[in-house]
Amino acid sequence: MNRTIFLTGVIFGGLSVILGAFGAHGLEKLLDVPAMDTFETGVRYQMYHAILLLVLGSTSRIPMESKKWVFYFFVIGIVLFSFSLYLLATNALTRFDFKTIGFITPVGGTLLIAGWGLLGHRCLRHYD
Repeated sequence: MNRTIFLTGVIFGGLSVILGAFGAHGLEKLLDVPAMDTFETGVRYQMYHAILLLVLGSTSRIPMESKKWVFYFFVIGIVLFSFSLYLLATNALTRFDFKTIGFITPVGGTLLIAGWGLLGHRCLRHYD
């Protein structure tokens, strides 16, 4: 499972760099400033949590069962939060109105917050 957590962090981190470059070079002329800011927020939060997954996958101080739940919260939170921001930011470029699924963003954010809380709780329980 440590390998899965670590590789997921690598994938999310690499994808964050790719999406950031795509946003900066491919979307800057197509999107207005608020939409670009939204897109960049998604990239930034994805990278923060990718780095955290790298650390989580590297530590042996937290038992695997505890890590699994933190991992699930972060992965689902990243997908719902960051990827919904990407869709909302590029809404003007598509026919589908992604604003109808905008409620997904705060659900993802809540899962990220819960993941941090769970991580803090697990660290307090298992660190001496």
